[in-house]
Amino acid sequence: MSKDTLDLSRQLNDHYAAVGVGGDRELVARLRDAFREAGHDPDRLTLDVIAGIDQLHLGGRTASRSLATLGFVGPGERVLDVGCGTGGASRLLAAEYGATVTGVDITAAFVEVAAWLSASTGLAERTRFLCADAAVVPLADASFDVVWCQHALMNMPQVPRVLAEWQRLLRPGGKVLLHEVVTGDNPEPLALPVPWARSQTTSHLRSREQLERCLAMAGFVPETLRDVTEAALAWRQTRSDREGGAAVPPVKPSLPGPPLLFGDDFPRMGRNLRDNLAADKVRILEGVWRRSNR
Repeated sequence: MSKDTLDLSRQLNDHYAAVGVGGDRELVARLRDAFREAGHDPDRLTLDVIAGIDQLHLGGRTASRSLATLGFVGPGERVLDVGCGTGGASRLLAAEYGATVTGVDITAAFVEVAAWLSASTGLAERTRFLCADAAVVPLADASFDVVWCQHALMNMPQVPRVLAEWQRLLRPGGKVLLHEVVTGDNPEPLALPVPWARSQTTSHLRSREQLERCLAMAGFVPETLRDVTEAALAWRQTRSDREGGAAVPPVKPSLPGPPLLFGDDFPRMGRNLRDNLAADKVRILEGVWRRSNR
């Protein structure tokens, strides 16, 4: 990896793996213990049980199903999940849509968690995961029918290089399915931290126009693009209400959730994201593009 890539990798690993929260203990070890404490065998889990750490984007599984339906993901399709995180979307596409999925993420701890969760839910044969820079993916040309990306481009400073990789990795006529955070019309600074960044260092938001221009220049033709900000805000508000509720001692330890990945300031991140959405500082897009045949 180049120095810039190594620096970015360190920043994102520090942000997403709650470095400092768990001391020297690896993220998988912390999560396995948390599932045991909640009464579940960490080697025999279900998609419902792991939902709290499964999909780390606005809308959760509902948003992933919406995008899969919009893009007509079908059985046997080869999907590249870019910025796969802990692999939730990869597993959903395999379990519910019959796809074969390869997830790529620069955060090593997330890739390790993704592989473990796929094994524990019986989906290891339909999903695999690589730790790699999305701008330099060690896979063959035209390997995929679909590139899938949810809330990941805002962590990537070199989007043109990433899109060039998508062009290379997709077969002619292949699809890009994108669910992404972009800047809104309010130019005021973001309330930070947010789930993808604690500072501007790792936040690389673009406007809708900039994103569309980048995709067009990379050779992708738009098929469908819609603004889903209102639904995302309603979803985030519901979770912020839940996270900010009165502290009632649980009867037994609760299932693992985002604080184990992001740290105890995750509720604040969620509130800030809600407020940024409500103030039109950020918006959420969902869309489908086709790779040109060039």
